[in-house]
Amino acid sequence: MKIQILFLLFISIAQALTNPNCDTQPKDSSTLKVFHIYSPCSPFKPPNSLSWADTILQTQANDKTRLQFLTSLAAKGGPKKSFVPIASGRQIIQSATYIVKANIGTPAQTLLMALDTSNDAAWVPCSGCVGCSSTVFDSVNSTSYKSVGCQANQCKQVPNPTCGGNACSFNLIYGGSSIAANLSQDTFTLATDPIPNYTFGCISKTTGTSAPPQGLLGLGQGPLSFLSQTQSLYKSTFSYCLPNFRSLNFSGSLRLGPIGQPVKIKYTPLLKNPKRSSMYYVNMVGIRVGSKIVDIPPSAFAFNTTTGGGTIIDSGTVYTRLVTPAYTAVRDEFRRRVKANVTSLGGFDTCYSVPIVAPTLTFMFTGMNVTLPEENLLIHSTVGSTTCLAMAVAPDNVNSVLNVIANMQQQNHRILIDVPNSRLGVARERCT
Repeated sequence: MKIQILFLLFISIAQALTNPNCDTQPKDSSTLKVFHIYSPCSPFKPPNSLSWADTILQTQANDKTRLQFLTSLAAKGGPKKSFVPIASGRQIIQSATYIVKANIGTPAQTLLMALDTSNDAAWVPCSGCVGCSSTVFDSVNSTSYKSVGCQANQCKQVPNPTCGGNACSFNLIYGGSSIAANLSQDTFTLATDPIPNYTFGCISKTTGTSAPPQGLLGLGQGPLSFLSQTQSLYKSTFSYCLPNFRSLNFSGSLRLGPIGQPVKIKYTPLLKNPKRSSMYYVNMVGIRVGSKIVDIPPSAFAFNTTTGGGTIIDSGTVYTRLVTPAYTAVRDEFRRRVKANVTSLGGFDTCYSVPIVAPTLTFMFTGMNVTLPEENLLIHSTVGSTTCLAMAVAPDNVNSVLNVIANMQQQNHRILIDVPNSRLGVARERCT
């Protein structure tokens, strides 16, 4: 029988609060708020709450398709078309997990764009779009808007480019949606920094319901990514801090550029995969449960540019997924230390119906260790005592070779991406 209680991830207080300073921004001109889609500041939160069990199954479905997407990018240089995941089964929302406010055009028009560290391009629904949501960017009324010509270098960097007259257009597949867009330029403003002539896709037609309703902002490393287009301003450096699911405002921060980044922070090198440069690979060398480094074959962590194998840090996956040898070793040692009867829920095979004392878990990377407190390790029901280990094995049907360190395990940590120095930093921080 399903447990009719809310999972903390979608805590009902998000519906009880009203406009908790949603429009305020940090004083730093290069820092902006990051909202979860279930934040009270988000128009995308579901109107009706699911049971805790249904919510777990829903997020697992999202994570499974997310991992399929990441694996398709990693293997053999990625698909010929651009794919982004859509959850199977009942949908809460077809959108990435986190959104940011972006002001586009002159005068500025505000859109809530999905944020994704494993994607490159930006695109938004535009006026006259067939199949888009009601909130669109009105390019006609922006005095700084312009189309990108077919001879421009940017036209060669989009998927499936075509030319209608002198303007460059392109199309892509996004989950269950097809998208047609005109390659365009306009002023983008994140926080208070205007970015003139930012290249993006102005969507003219879409089918399906997979695309984030108000667009997507890619924080990968490709030529049309935010990092590449703002290199002179932000020096290909940014950090983000995601709040714990119990945070009332459910909002964190995105800090752009090297200024104001934490001084006391541990680093591990970023690994370069030329076949999929947008993904942030790191070298995980082991996992410790309690005081024991569990026995995992090195091949489970091996970085391989041909197969796409290795470990990535990803903002769009909720629960960490480990390849089978790694997950089995971690799970078995966790169970051995807890010493209680084990139950399961969907893809989570290590759950308990009695209160437990969990051992610590440490991800061991080249140059740094990250020890997770209980809030990053366990998911609890809000009523009762059901508890699950908040990670799972990579899906068998994907034949995945990727270990994905997901956003629940990143919460209340500042994750710093420093591309010029080829390093990723992690520092403990209360993100709200």
